[in-house]
Amino acid sequence: MSKQSNPMNQAARRWNNPWLILGNVSVGTFMSTLDGSIANVALPTIAGSLHAELHVVQWVLTAYLLTICATLPVMGKISDMFGRSRIYNIGFLIFAVGSALCGLSDTLGLLIGSRILQALGAACLMSNSQAIIAEVFSSKGRGRAMGITGTMVSLGSLTGPGIGGILVEHLGWTSIFWINVPIGVLGFIAGWFILPKDRDRKAAQPFDYTGSVLFMLGMVAFLFVISGGQDWGWMSPAVLLGGGLSLAVLVLFYVWEQRSRHPMLDFSLYRIPAFAIGNLTALLSFVALFFTNVLMPFYMQDVLGFTPAKTGYTMMVYPLVMAVVAPVSGWLSDRIGSFTLTTAGLLINALAFGLLNTLSTDEAAWMVGLHLGLFGLGGGLFQSPNNSSVMGSVLRDRLGTAGGLNALVRNIGMVLGTSLSISLYSSRLGAVRPYAPGEREAALSALHTVFWTAMAICLLALLVSVQRRRTKPRKDSMPA
Repeated sequence: MSKQSNPMNQAARRWNNPWLILGNVSVGTFMSTLDGSIANVALPTIAGSLHAELHVVQWVLTAYLLTICATLPVMGKISDMFGRSRIYNIGFLIFAVGSALCGLSDTLGLLIGSRILQALGAACLMSNSQAIIAEVFSSKGRGRAMGITGTMVSLGSLTGPGIGGILVEHLGWTSIFWINVPIGVLGFIAGWFILPKDRDRKAAQPFDYTGSVLFMLGMVAFLFVISGGQDWGWMSPAVLLGGGLSLAVLVLFYVWEQRSRHPMLDFSLYRIPAFAIGNLTALLSFVALFFTNVLMPFYMQDVLGFTPAKTGYTMMVYPLVMAVVAPVSGWLSDRIGSFTLTTAGLLINALAFGLLNTLSTDEAAWMVGLHLGLFGLGGGLFQSPNNSSVMGSVLRDRLGTAGGLNALVRNIGMVLGTSLSISLYSSRLGAVRPYAPGEREAALSALHTVFWTAMAICLLALLVSVQRRRTKPRKDSMPA
């Protein structure tokens, strides 16, 4: 019986509606990014419930982010070898099991271990979401679809604290994990029927175990040092030694990969101009944008005296505006290309950081929300076309690796933005406090330094991004 007449293949094709696939991928994307921040507001409650110190409970967050950053490229490579849909769908199941174990945890050690398992599932989802979308949508619809997945990333990353606060207040801290279980199970069942069937693959390449171990060790050590630098002191022996050793391991990883016949991370992707420019621009953009995500709550609560609820509702303006703009931006990128939109988005973000420095110690919530809305506009204009440009520049059989690297860049940007903004704010606050008329004025002055720095990072990203105008599409990249 031929493949064309096989009833099973005909049924599979009926299920492979691109928009149903996008819906399934959007659920996984939202769920996996949401859990990177949903536990923030629950940490004090978890500390009290499990009788642990707050600085130790912080590992509930740190372990999740470090595991994702360490395993994203590995999962991307595994997906290219064994099938993107298969690994993505397994991610739903692992995430659901990890979430259930988090909800059942009665000790901090079990909770952290369960979060690591949950993060492995999230890495399966994150590394394949963009790759699946890039494969099932032609160039005419890819930007619009990337816009919707970009919206899910932003909504998940930025609405976590608000959703987490509501759940913790009304249903207890375990509810932030239990809510994932039915979603993950339903996502797995739907994905079994909806996701495109992986093509039969020839003998898989040998897996690069040495390279994978070196990458995970180096990346975890590097991000661990960056995350703890403010507490230990940036010039302390722990930071200098740990940072030096982690960079040495990453250099060793690079040398190994260059000599390996079957590398875990294909550095040749960075010889594709659109891929390299898009990834570097995205890294700088996320570093800058997480300056606002971390420090605007400090401004609203410590300077303006907003309640946590009022702060949360005001912060929601950012992702809501982005949710409207990103799909439209993706749709436009299919018609006019990515250059104009990414340039406009980064310019608006730089302008928005400059305008934050005009805010005073007495502002209404609507005014702060208006400023945050500009970031939603800029981020929405930038991210969807940038993602479409990156994923559209690579060969089909390397989409998993490319998607993993793209998600890795995003998560590293979040970690770096969080650490650098807090460090800069704390050091500047200590410097200006003796000369400021009051604590609120000192905090505002320190925030201005942070926002000017973020503006400079945005402008640097803009200088990198405009180079894409000189690039030409690869003839062997994703087909239209």
